[in-house]
Amino acid sequence: MMGHMPARDDLTTLDSPPAASRTIPEPVARATGSPWRGRLLVVGLLLAALNLRPAVTSLGPLLEEVRDDLGMSGTVAGFLTSVPAVCFALFGLTAPRLARRWGPGAVVCAGLAAITTGLALRPFAGGTPAFLGASALALAGIAVSNVLMPVIVKRWFPDRVGAMTGLYSMGLSLGTAAAAAATVPMTTALDVSWRTGLGVWALLAAIALVPWLFLARDRGKDAGETRGAGDTTAGSATSQPSPAEGAGAGGRQRPITRSPIAWAMAVFFGLQATAAYITMGWMPQIFRDAGVSASTAGVLLAVIMAMGVPLSFVLPPIAARLRHQGVLAVILGVFGLSGYTGLYLAPAEGAWAWALLLGVANCAFPLALTMIGMRARTSAGVVRLSAFAQSTGYLLSIPGPLLVGVLYQHSGGWGLPIALMAALMVPQIVAGVLAGRNRTLEDEV
Repeated sequence: MMGHMPARDDLTTLDSPPAASRTIPEPVARATGSPWRGRLLVVGLLLAALNLRPAVTSLGPLLEEVRDDLGMSGTVAGFLTSVPAVCFALFGLTAPRLARRWGPGAVVCAGLAAITTGLALRPFAGGTPAFLGASALALAGIAVSNVLMPVIVKRWFPDRVGAMTGLYSMGLSLGTAAAAAATVPMTTALDVSWRTGLGVWALLAAIALVPWLFLARDRGKDAGETRGAGDTTAGSATSQPSPAEGAGAGGRQRPITRSPIAWAMAVFFGLQATAAYITMGWMPQIFRDAGVSASTAGVLLAVIMAMGVPLSFVLPPIAARLRHQGVLAVILGVFGLSGYTGLYLAPAEGAWAWALLLGVANCAFPLALTMIGMRARTSAGVVRLSAFAQSTGYLLSIPGPLLVGVLYQHSGGWGLPIALMAALMVPQIVAGVLAGRNRTLEDEV
């Protein structure tokens, strides 16, 4: 659900109805060069999406074992939960340049290879630095793939953007939930250590790599067609719209940093990302410390993540019909505050209820993507706003999981960290209300 940097066309088609089950039409076959290539792209797209979160969500349920074995402090564990945001903010920015040079198919192939290698190396880490390095390698592969998958959807399935985006989003949510739910039971059933339990996800990444080895062969064609597309996809902060699309009456633009809407979107995006990474990194440990078994804690995390499957399709159309999307930000925030309050008062007794409430609150991500698409009149404006909101937002999200780890270590309990999570929900609601106003970036810059 999290860490996805959408392309211009991905943002403007969020309200398209899913139709992934339809057959591949003739125009797709023509665009991809042959029917078999189109079908291979569908398979490759789904397999790649399944692998864009297990590196993160498989770790949470086994974090206690990893910490004990590697001698990792709570502060360092908090830093580990912040690593995904760091990698998504930094490595994702390299994707457009790489795609222009090598083609998006080849870069996604390399990204999946990095995921496979990083996940395969993590079990052999003899200490915290090696573990962090292997994790960063996998997350770098996820970052570039996150950015370029929407480009592939738009280019190779131009008349099925909604359907294939729905398929991609569903695969992303399924991979997120499956890794959270299955890691501990699989580790227990196989009677293996955490090392094997985490390393087994490298097999799924290796399977996903196979179709992309074939799809990456036409490097020259992809690279040539990516000129210009790569710029709009990654949302580079320096992307400039054409004069006809983005320039004001005087033919000049003000810096986006002077736009209140841009800052509201960046803060809203950053705070929802903070909540997501705290949830993925720490929520299983919160439940385990409350007396919930490790396997059940993983399933509870899976429930939180799985709520994104249906709500990702429901929220964007509703938001598109509203003149002010702030009401949705308030509703999601109230769900979050309710979940955190229950988690503070009775973490084990109402664990399933709190997971459902927090799962709804966690769906601020598709709402943020939808509002980015609605807060600009032109495609160039959407790209510009997306670049600023997501890059700034991911940077803002980095300290949150680290601070939770510090509070947990020094307080010896989860009272203060949960209070922090609830407190962060308040400015998220305020930023969502401001970002949801019926204004556009062009009005301000």
